[in-house]
Amino acid sequence: MIDKEKIVGLVREKLEEGMFLVDVSVNTANVIHVEVDCFTGLTIDQCVAISRHIEGNLDRETEDFELQVSSPGADQPFKVKEQYQKNKGRELEVTITDGTVLKGLLVESDDDGMILETTSKVKLEGKNKKELVTERKTIPYSEIKKTRVIISFK
Repeated sequence: MIDKEKIVGLVREKLEEGMFLVDVSVNTANVIHVEVDCFTGLTIDQCVAISRHIEGNLDRETEDFELQVSSPGADQPFKVKEQYQKNKGRELEVTITDGTVLKGLLVESDDDGMILETTSKVKLEGKNKKELVTERKTIPYSEIKKTRVIISFK
């Protein structure tokens, strides 16, 4: 079986400025799937360059393999912190480890967590109707079970 760490090393050798590795998987049938992203958007040419670099450093005579290099799908959950930085200013759906689901705007992220701006209707004391209340919640990555971008066609 092809060594996953070897693939990770080969990918990192070809990453250009602004690019980051999201995930590498190698299954028992030697199907290698590499997910790479870029803060400015990943191009097909960048995927091809990474693919050729990996293929050029593996020997098909020793072990046959299938290789797929792509960006993560827009509907896929986040896997690395860089995805939070890339998606700053976008609407997210965040599932917390306790099962709570929050929807809001990603305001900020750093190495420890993110700040999500949520809006909800709340009945305030002394008021008859519920009013929209916006609050910013700091969420450490350790408390996040799943995060994905809310795709909107507005």
